[in-house]
Amino acid sequence: MTQLILIRHGETLWNTERRMQGQLDSPLTERGIWQACRLGERLQAMHIDALYSSDLPRARLTAQRIAEATGHAIIDDMRLRERHFGVFEGMTRAEMEKHDAEIYRRFMSRDPHYAVPGGESPAGFFERCRVVLEELSARHAGQTIAIVTHGLVLDAAYRAATRLALEAQRPVPLVNASLNWFACDNGSWSAGRWGDADHLGADGVTIFGDGTV
Repeated sequence: MTQLILIRHGETLWNTERRMQGQLDSPLTERGIWQACRLGERLQAMHIDALYSSDLPRARLTAQRIAEATGHAIIDDMRLRERHFGVFEGMTRAEMEKHDAEIYRRFMSRDPHYAVPGGESPAGFFERCRVVLEELSARHAGQTIAIVTHGLVLDAAYRAATRLALEAQRPVPLVNASLNWFACDNGSWSAGRWGDADHLGADGVTIFGDGTV
């Protein structure tokens, strides 16, 4: 059984502006950098065997703050990137609807097999996440690994562990710079604590939903 600690990147400028980030990028805010430093302090006091990161800058910078505290080398994997939202990346929801109301309607319908032009469908994205996380789990069997990634990668792991349908609304929030605990063994998933942000304190927590990933 491998323990996976999935970590959402720190707060970004586009998070605060409620823009769809996807595989474009936005810099960490001052609060986001502070959150990343608190992550480093938290993980320094824990045992982890390896540190992985999405190669997108907002995740990579968060991982760098952890690496500086723990001494781990960062292992980049582009498969840990956020879902690609195609033509909607960089837009607010209002801008998405104005850009193309029909594409926006289909996007909001939560059809697992619909991909915004240039982007990924929920089903395709889920499969990408499942494959890479189970591969890393097998590579580190019996160990504990930290993975700095993005909101909907956390969502995919949650759905794998709880068997929540892709069409269903997730009942838990996405918390910046949080620890989200999973165990995986030969494709069998279980979920532990979700949205663990004790290292941030009550005033340091930021939560942004699916529209700003």
